[in-house]
Amino acid sequence: MFENMGLLFWGFLSVFTFDNIIACLFGSVAGIFIGAMPGIGALTGVAVLLPLTFSMNPTTAIIMLAALYYATMYGGSISAVLLNIPGDTPAICTALDGYKLTQKGVPGKALTTCFMSSFLGGTIGIVILTLSGSALARVGLKFGSPELALLIFLAMTSIGWLLGDDVVSGLLATALGLMFATVGTDQAAGYLRFYFGLPNLMAGISFVPLVIGMFGFSQVIELITQRGSDERAKIKIKLRDMFLTWTEIKRLLPVQLRNGLMGTFVGVMPGAGGTSASFISYIFERRINKIGDKFGTGVIEGCAAPESANNAAAAGAFAPLLTFGIPGSSTTALLLGGLMMWGLQPGPLLFTEKPDFVWPLIASFYLGNIICLIVCFASIPLVMRAVSVSNAILAPVIFAICVVAAYTTNNSMFDVFFMMGVGGFSYFLRLSKVPAAPLLLAFVLSPMLEKYVRQSFDMTRGDPSIFIRNGICWTFIVLIFIFCISPLIVKRIKAAKKTS
Repeated sequence: MFENMGLLFWGFLSVFTFDNIIACLFGSVAGIFIGAMPGIGALTGVAVLLPLTFSMNPTTAIIMLAALYYATMYGGSISAVLLNIPGDTPAICTALDGYKLTQKGVPGKALTTCFMSSFLGGTIGIVILTLSGSALARVGLKFGSPELALLIFLAMTSIGWLLGDDVVSGLLATALGLMFATVGTDQAAGYLRFYFGLPNLMAGISFVPLVIGMFGFSQVIELITQRGSDERAKIKIKLRDMFLTWTEIKRLLPVQLRNGLMGTFVGVMPGAGGTSASFISYIFERRINKIGDKFGTGVIEGCAAPESANNAAAAGAFAPLLTFGIPGSSTTALLLGGLMMWGLQPGPLLFTEKPDFVWPLIASFYLGNIICLIVCFASIPLVMRAVSVSNAILAPVIFAICVVAAYTTNNSMFDVFFMMGVGGFSYFLRLSKVPAAPLLLAFVLSPMLEKYVRQSFDMTRGDPSIFIRNGICWTFIVLIFIFCISPLIVKRIKAAKKTS
């Protein structure tokens, strides 16, 4: 540990050069902007900038790309809170409570919560990466397909916690999410299913147009229907409302700490990524928090949990990437290709053979995290002005953003029409009081569950005993059993208290 701290100090000395500071600053600012623009995301941003870095020093190049990666986690919350359009997929859960806070007239407080949580969650992930990155990566490698399948199934069993009192509507939303997830090519066997003869659906339903339609275009329809009662223009922006009280900070700190740890843990698992981390953290925080029943109605804890987790996951994803050459997300997979093009081979020997590359990179995480926090806080007074824009102006602006975001996903007009169709359908679901969270959770997690279950059975030629092969599997099985029966127990306890 002390050796790592010494190497980190040496890394800071290397980072504080003009080229590296400019690279970190540019990557951070660009990442915040890209994250706030729906439909682009970290993967697209890194893919666009990667060819521009081939002539740069490898350390400077990776510092810029890494800064862009974790800065998108900050930026994604901006449009999620202000416009109800997640800028990046990890910000989906942030929109559930963040936009409700905007409707309550406290967008600044929601943004402050998001930025503080992103900073603290990212810092937790970076510190753990610094002190025990290789050990954490070894833990992550113990999670094979059976363990990951049980983890995803554990998250799936918690869908019931998102249903609220109207269980029928929640189950309907879950069923719709499962239906959407089965469209396209089967990941294991490769055959087509439920694509209805449409070539654009052969690869499945694109996640970005689906999310943009459900959150963004449905919001356009709602703004148009509310033209006679434009409440947004009546909202008065007060900068003092962006500051959290000491009581609120104390409420948020435990949420940020535990979800930062959870996000780091999920981030080191190959294929998990920030989206899974934010969903899992939001679900579990809703379950264990004493005001969990208010999640989705506009509480700052609902913003803090996913934002802490996705930033921590972004840092945690670098542990398996650097120590074993195994990407923890799609964006780090692209970074892995960049490292190999620069002549660097990630693995256990990278820390000993290329310390002049690894430790400046890790040190830059600390610098970039601080830059992102400063830039985001400085932008709050400016971006908050979007709240007081009238519906007549805001609706066409959001519509244009939705169209551009949907089109740029696959450069296809089919995605634009699909987005608008989903938006109309989502607006109908909203009028029918059908929640969006279970639908999106099922859509995100069920393909992962299917993939890991199929891989597990392929490993043993159909023998289900692989799901009880070690202590990790048994731990998840016990938790699944507990979480399945706990709603019934809680319901009986509440009923007993009412009768007594």
